[in-house]
Amino acid sequence: MIKLTYCLHRLPSLTREEFQRYWRETHAPLVAAASEALGIKRYVQCHTVESAIGDGTADGRNMPHGEGEDYDGVAELWFDSEDAVAAMTATQEGLRHAHILLEDERNFIDFTRSRAFIGSENVVIG
Repeated sequence: MIKLTYCLHRLPSLTREEFQRYWRETHAPLVAAASEALGIKRYVQCHTVESAIGDGTADGRNMPHGEGEDYDGVAELWFDSEDAVAAMTATQEGLRHAHILLEDERNFIDFTRSRAFIGSENVVIG
């Protein structure tokens, strides 16, 4: 399995709550509908929460707070292989769904501040 991880920043016009509600209630169903055509095996959204524990963890590691550091969420998409990721748009149906998802992402994601990467998991516990 291979995973596409997408660290997300919201558009400046949205509050974190608006961003997360849209992502959960509007975008997630579109990803679910596209999963077969795009070869997505698993999709998880991790929504950032305001937390004193989180702040304490960052402080204890001398991590900076502020612009560019605090993502609004992380999306994780699992695929069978890198070839499966590359093949997402190899069919008309895949292209159609990829276009739908990209157009919808423009409604809530700040692409200039968000980052995506491909990785493989090294499970240590679980």
